[in-house]
Amino acid sequence: MTKRLCRWGIISTALIGQKNWQAIHLSGNGTVVGVASRDPNNARDFIERCQSRCPYETPPTVFDDYQSLLGSDQIDAVYIPLPTALRKPWVIAAANAGKHVVCEKPCAADADDLQEMIGACRENNVQFMDGVMYMHTQRMKRIRAALDDPQNVGAIKRIACQFSFCAPDDWMQSDIRVNSELEPHGCLGDLGWYCIRFALWTMNWQLPQRVTATMLAEHARADSPQPVPVEFSAELFFPDGVSAGFYCSFRTHHQQWANISGSRGYLYIPDFVLPYKGDQLSFEISNADFVIDGCDFHMDDHRQRISVPESANSTANSQETNLFRTFGDLVLSGSTDPHWPEISLKTQQVMDACFVAAKQEQRSGQLVS
Repeated sequence: MTKRLCRWGIISTALIGQKNWQAIHLSGNGTVVGVASRDPNNARDFIERCQSRCPYETPPTVFDDYQSLLGSDQIDAVYIPLPTALRKPWVIAAANAGKHVVCEKPCAADADDLQEMIGACRENNVQFMDGVMYMHTQRMKRIRAALDDPQNVGAIKRIACQFSFCAPDDWMQSDIRVNSELEPHGCLGDLGWYCIRFALWTMNWQLPQRVTATMLAEHARADSPQPVPVEFSAELFFPDGVSAGFYCSFRTHHQQWANISGSRGYLYIPDFVLPYKGDQLSFEISNADFVIDGCDFHMDDHRQRISVPESANSTANSQETNLFRTFGDLVLSGSTDPHWPEISLKTQQVMDACFVAAKQEQRSGQLVS
């Protein structure tokens, strides 16, 4: 008896699609059956490139346009890595065609658009999920268990994280992430989304009461109507005195750390978004003691490193594979999980609030150029 698989279509030939082509292959419950692009030659090249590295027994079909892929009865689910400003109509079209949707982040231009997208998925009884891979790593479960043990961090008071990379000059002049018509949120959408999601996850999905934000730098490629954030910081303020700060940037070298501080210690993750290469994912808990012994003042180091046997990438147990396996299981079960669209909407709402707050600060004259 042939095992039933979740049959995937990929809309767009964005670079991230190559990683997720492999993740679907490794999931054990999915297969890519079609790729669509505005230019069929791009779809053909994409398939040939991916097949040369990670071949499916039956090569996926080239679809001449997005709508023809959505109309195929050979496809159960679609992965949509189109630019943010172009996603809404195609997510809605996919839902109306009865296709389940994995949507890249940031999900939409704003929360109103995302509510329409999620509403269409709900009305058509299809699953919606965004592409935040680290949500599907086993390490996150171990971190939650560590936070729930009061002997580790204690009462959480502060969350801080940074996600950045230093883009070369040619990237800053050509990439879609510096075009406001395609990616209006710049680094806030591309990188800040992950930081906001981590803070919300830490707080068990409680929304902040208020936010403040600063547009540290903006940039636009030549054809962009408006500049977009390329360096950004924000503060989120939660009930019970908990605060979260994040910094995201296309102007500083690779960093992707997160730190959760509390009344007894702190928990630190050096690579919370894209794990460092290897077969162990880890994090650190510190419960240092400050000791005064007569004239001797010193800090006693009490750190423990906790490792999870999980590959960083490109294997059957890595986070991107887990995402598509989890999604495929939902599709094949005939059920939907409202948790995934709910957390996407909360992340979008906080991101929108940060973007508005930064723009308001600019208009108030507080930002010094």
